[in-house]
Amino acid sequence: MKIAVHGYGAMGKIVVEKINERSELKLIGIIDDGHDLADYYLRSLDELKALPDVIIDFSHFTKLEPLIKYCKKNKVALFVATTGHTEEQKKYAAESATDFPLIMATNTSLGINLLNEIMERIVPVLSEWDIELIEKHHNKKIDSPSGTAKTLLEKINSALNNERNYKYGRSGIEMRDKNEIGIHSLRGGTIVGEHSVIFAGEDEVVEIKHEAHSKKIFAIGALRGAMWLASKEPGVYEMKDVLFG
Repeated sequence: MKIAVHGYGAMGKIVVEKINERSELKLIGIIDDGHDLADYYLRSLDELKALPDVIIDFSHFTKLEPLIKYCKKNKVALFVATTGHTEEQKKYAAESATDFPLIMATNTSLGINLLNEIMERIVPVLSEWDIELIEKHHNKKIDSPSGTAKTLLEKINSALNNERNYKYGRSGIEMRDKNEIGIHSLRGGTIVGEHSVIFAGEDEVVEIKHEAHSKKIFAIGALRGAMWLASKEPGVYEMKDVLFG
């Protein structure tokens, strides 16, 4: 399977390492306009000498449009693992995926994707309880709340028929609204990623938490998803399709 990696930051480097560990995979290019990577280094997608079976994107949300255009033109599968995309970008990507298979994953770890599925079972049972979400990341993460937190919120609120409002942080003097979900973002140090969903009822609390201790888990998940996606028909898929069929 031929794979191209778009973006050579911290995550892109780990993905490249994981690709090179597997004999059945062939890295045919690394596209990044800020690094010199000898034989693999390319400044644009058009410099690829062969069509990849799939592109893994760990670049920046502002670089989505050229990726979509390339994949649509050449019918190449695209696995996007960056976050921070606007709703307009997401809509554009989804509408373009009539000629190629696409996944836009806010988080590629197995644990987080299991957590997303768990929410669909738990939330209806605890729908009368107060729900709060806390996410923590390193001090260089620029988007807040995290893409993963937004996905969790969508899962939770969907299970509640989208009846809850979102409350971002708390300050001042005010009572908690029963029809809200609180979201709190912390940024500091080198925290890879932590997400906690808290269900607080009368005299008892249920907290479901996921901690990422290494960025390797995201690279492994992205590679797994990309390999699955490469053989699929055009359309929009999710990580749950990769994991659960």
